[in-house]
Amino acid sequence: MEVTRIDEGLWRWTVPHPDWRPEEDALDASYRDVGCVYLETPDAIVLIDPLVEEGAEGDRFWRALDRDVARVGAPVSVLLTSRWHVRSAAAVQGRYPGAAVLVPAAFADEVDVPGLRRVDPGAPLPGGVEFLPTSRPGQVVAWIPAHRTIVPGDVILGAPAGGLRLLPAEWLAEPAHLGPIRDAIRAISERPVERVLVSHGEPVLEGGRAALLAAVA
Repeated sequence: MEVTRIDEGLWRWTVPHPDWRPEEDALDASYRDVGCVYLETPDAIVLIDPLVEEGAEGDRFWRALDRDVARVGAPVSVLLTSRWHVRSAAAVQGRYPGAAVLVPAAFADEVDVPGLRRVDPGAPLPGGVEFLPTSRPGQVVAWIPAHRTIVPGDVILGAPAGGLRLLPAEWLAEPAHLGPIRDAIRAISERPVERVLVSHGEPVLEGGRAALLAAVA
């Protein structure tokens, strides 16, 4: 596990995906690790697409999170950007009584977490986060205005040589779906995006808007 402070109250951690197999990966080995986000505000602790590994590293993570939850004294929420990113959502919910798992209504029926909360488009979220559409079924982007940061799930990846890239066409049911996804990313890039905290590959920590536009050019 690698933990990185991005900004005051904003952290990113990476862990190896438990199902990753090099012979099955169409990309390179840098995509083995998945990125997750911790956002802290005075009235909320928000985990976006959290994955906690088993063993000593996972125990250390839970102890650190316990301390943060006790220190802040605010409700814990899990936000999912993708129906494929359920990851450790149920474990967080089970550890912290009252923790909410918030899922966009468009794909909430495809997420198996007891007691999840469906989020309608435009509904307010903890920590001031917003879900933005991507035109890909089962996928949204999380926008954190206070940090000028997006968490794009799987529609945008870190490029092997640096910067960003669109998801591979082979991840889509139809390659033609890339066009609407490009349009959605262009719409998102109209916001003052500075950082892009990807789930796969290296994040972009400055010049995020330009990197997004380059990825869809």
